[in-house]
Amino acid sequence: MSYLLPHLTNGWEVDQAIVTEEDRVVVIRFGRDADPTCMVQDEILANIAEKVKNFAVIYVVDIDQVPDFNAMYELYDPCTTMFFYRNKHIMVGKSIDSLFRIQSMQKLSLLLILLVVCFSPSRRTTTN
Repeated sequence: MSYLLPHLTNGWEVDQAIVTEEDRVVVIRFGRDADPTCMVQDEILANIAEKVKNFAVIYVVDIDQVPDFNAMYELYDPCTTMFFYRNKHIMVGKSIDSLFRIQSMQKLSLLLILLVVCFSPSRRTTTN
């Protein structure tokens, strides 16, 4: 399902996606397009892309094709989703060591809620 989502194919594109988006949360799925975990994640992301287009933009990055961020973001899991707002990481996660990323979201409703929660406080704190 990754073919339904925009791909960032080099480090410059990833940087530009994070740096230039001013109004929406940037969601980036780092992983391998052929990995089964990523395939499930991509399907969920593709299903919500249209619903969240007003406050989030979703991209996928193949970590084999674009290895530039593997060490910087500690991308050791097969599928990692990260969130950015106005060039800053949004801290989300289930444990202290993964506050900036989520390995896998299996439920569409949880991801939608997470995006709304990420967007609302970010918007309030940066517009005041």
